[in-house]
Amino acid sequence: MTEPATHEFTLDADSELRLDLFLARELGTSRTHAATLIANGNVTVGTKREKASYRPESGDRIVVVLPAPPSREVLAEEIPLTVMFEDEHVMVVDKPAGMVVHPAPGHWSGTLVNALKGRGGALAGENGEDRAGIVHRLDKETSGLLLVAKTDVALRKLGADLAARRIVRRYAALSWGHITGDRLTVDKPVARDPRDRKRMAIVTSGRAAKTDFVRLARFESVDLLRAHLHTGRTHQIRIHLASVGHPVVGDDMYGGGGGRRLVELPQHRHFLHAAWLIFPHPVTGESVELRSPLPAELQRSLAAVAESEELLAHPDPLDDLGFYRLTT
Repeated sequence: MTEPATHEFTLDADSELRLDLFLARELGTSRTHAATLIANGNVTVGTKREKASYRPESGDRIVVVLPAPPSREVLAEEIPLTVMFEDEHVMVVDKPAGMVVHPAPGHWSGTLVNALKGRGGALAGENGEDRAGIVHRLDKETSGLLLVAKTDVALRKLGADLAARRIVRRYAALSWGHITGDRLTVDKPVARDPRDRKRMAIVTSGRAAKTDFVRLARFESVDLLRAHLHTGRTHQIRIHLASVGHPVVGDDMYGGGGGRRLVELPQHRHFLHAAWLIFPHPVTGESVELRSPLPAELQRSLAAVAESEELLAHPDPLDDLGFYRLTT
């Protein structure tokens, strides 16, 4: 059973916001939800309950107790998956675009976790039933290689390797315009956008985030980039490229959604693919290297911008363009 979560805030200056708006910002929720928490007695200021219109003052200690969400069974669903590697400890799935990784409000079925449960067999359970086996995530419209732990021991080891940057993740991205030079490193902190909690943004007080980019090809209106993650923040590659004025092609959220016909990209799809994964096996320690060729829709888009139908016949055009050559 999930326990209630408690959040505490101590103000060092008077707030310019009402209590409900202050909590909506700090908790990353809606004003309506924040007001409901206040009305239901889940919020105290010092030892008192205040109204939603109260403006917190310097020295106020605000305590919020979020009720435990009702338990919801994660159903096993027979959804086909492309498995690139599997043994009794770990699995690597080639996730298709359009699939959400784990259940959440608005996506209680059809997720990768539902599909994993539908295959049967063991999955690490320390992260909870709704995130069973998940080591790291990919955005809904990002395709490619994703690690799954089948035991709790493997989950803990892979989690530690991820934190220590011993797991190498490289992505293929098409970005609008042209970066300055053939190499670019973006080292900017990322956090929830204070103006829109569904988005991420470059925020001074955010978590450290660093991405290396290498240009593999320059076309008329776009660059083909190899992105190497040093950290794994939500939407990191997308927000880093948007922050330098070159958003991911097809990324509706961060300014790259226009011009789909120009690059022959399907609706709601952005050009970001987790193509290359290298990780130490959580039990044997041996290095496992896997590659995922571009999905058909991205291969068609790349052929369109390159004006080369030959790329459509290539089993993996990324290989032909030097994606897997680190000297590139």
